[in-house]
Amino acid sequence: MQFRDLNRQYEALKPAIDAAMLRVAASGAFIMGPQVAELEQQLADYVGVKHCITCANGTDALSLALMAWGIGPGDAVFVPDFTFFSSAEVIAHCGATPVFVDVETDTYNISVDDLAQRFASLPPHLTPRAVVAVDLFGLPANYATLRQFTQLHGLLLLEDGAQGFGGSLGSRRACSFGDISTTSFFPAKPLGCYGDGGALFTDNDEWAALLRSYRVHGKGSDKYDNVRIGLNSRLDTLQAAILQVKLKAFDDYELDAVNRVADLYTRHLEGRVVTPTVPEAYRSSWAQYTVQLDSRDAVQARLKADGIPSMVYYPKPMSAQTAFAQTASWQAPCHNAAHLAASVLSLPMHPYMNPDEVALVAEKLIAAL
Repeated sequence: MQFRDLNRQYEALKPAIDAAMLRVAASGAFIMGPQVAELEQQLADYVGVKHCITCANGTDALSLALMAWGIGPGDAVFVPDFTFFSSAEVIAHCGATPVFVDVETDTYNISVDDLAQRFASLPPHLTPRAVVAVDLFGLPANYATLRQFTQLHGLLLLEDGAQGFGGSLGSRRACSFGDISTTSFFPAKPLGCYGDGGALFTDNDEWAALLRSYRVHGKGSDKYDNVRIGLNSRLDTLQAAILQVKLKAFDDYELDAVNRVADLYTRHLEGRVVTPTVPEAYRSSWAQYTVQLDSRDAVQARLKADGIPSMVYYPKPMSAQTAFAQTASWQAPCHNAAHLAASVLSLPMHPYMNPDEVALVAEKLIAAL
């Protein structure tokens, strides 16, 4: 059994993916070929925003958003303490200060109550500029409340939808909630390519133009007219062609299938471990199916012995990372993040799992308990 079976997905999509890759090879348009612009329009239409700008990876997407907003030294950006390193890394990389915010133990997403407390206690030498909200494990954050908070305090809202693509809240899809939203096409993500890739989404024309410039060395009228300092962060044509095939499958059946897998897991495991919460009107894209349990490490070892792969996302909060030791030293601890880091376990999860496989994982987990 594989944790996320990309081989099984490839077998299902092989004819279309092989044909797409061969078309790129035959065209010779390996950088910024026509499939890139086609994919950007398809992604923008799917998410429901005006602009999609692809780039080299999800981390670059976050960095490009901060660059477009001119965030730098002296600025404070609020970010969940329980997330992947890049969500906070990009803040420090541009010279700003990450302020770590605790998360909710049921949804794993940023706590607006804790955000308000940390905003109120921000040191006077820092200027609050933005909030990074992460759609962790596939579930959109609480954007209705977040938007009220950011508008009240004049903050920009950056949606990190690296794991959330395909999720939704009401009639709106993930990657449409931020002033700028981003996603990642890392292979194991809900919509993944065969390498690295990322994208940004916005309705703001000015920011979209800046992002298109920044991703190609700060180009002006052409790539040899450089009007600002930028990055080299383009999505390869080959990855765009693969993503076009995968996006169709994702929309046609994969998102529904992965939700059926999640429902089966919950039916088997509810009452035995703490299962994921999906609030009313929300839909998750299930980047991970993550439970909470005592004696996590012992249970994981037992599952491994039984041939069941599992992963811990994430064993160490941002504020406990060595790289942030100085930044975190003056910040209040995030107790929920610390609790989750010690208790979460993610189980095998992908749209091509069958009911027997789900039942087997659940059976072995219950036995390991």
